[in-house]
Amino acid sequence: MNGYFTKDDEKLKWSCGKTELLLKTVVCDVKKSHRISASGVEGDYIILDAPDWVIVITEKDDKFVMVKQFRHGENKLSIEFPGGVVDKGEDLEKAALRELEEETGYKAQKIEKLGQLNPNSALFSNHVHFYLATDLVQTGRQTLDNDEFINCIEIPKDEVFKNIGTEYIHSAIITAGISFYLTKKRLSL
Repeated sequence: MNGYFTKDDEKLKWSCGKTELLLKTVVCDVKKSHRISASGVEGDYIILDAPDWVIVITEKDDKFVMVKQFRHGENKLSIEFPGGVVDKGEDLEKAALRELEEETGYKAQKIEKLGQLNPNSALFSNHVHFYLATDLVQTGRQTLDNDEFINCIEIPKDEVFKNIGTEYIHSAIITAGISFYLTKKRLSL
């Protein structure tokens, strides 16, 4: 995609002035950042500074291994791929393998990076890294954090695709992961 950003687009950039920490949470730091446009317009903008995340699309035959959990933001249950926060200094692939085993009790013999995205570039500073895990071996043991309550489920792939945007699969990040998965499969044909 060479050529999409040109020299003329440089005037769209804003410079960063003083940044102030407003709130430190276990999930992210909320910061106020003073920004100045190339034309001189100034303003304060909220940035959610979070560590990177991994999402593991877990393929088992004609099914996906997924997790069911409660999501506080939406205040309801959700079906998602396993995933979580990358620990400081942790290798991304190792984080994906760790999250997969912790949440599902599966180890992957093969893992492949599918891509990465910013979860919402208007607010977040981090990235979500998507992996495909295959050749699974069941350990039979989840090792969840003390505030994680997760049930695993194997769902036929077609059912997952049909349930995107329903009460079951409503996460935009999970849908982005499915898009990466389908692109990989299409390009592999």
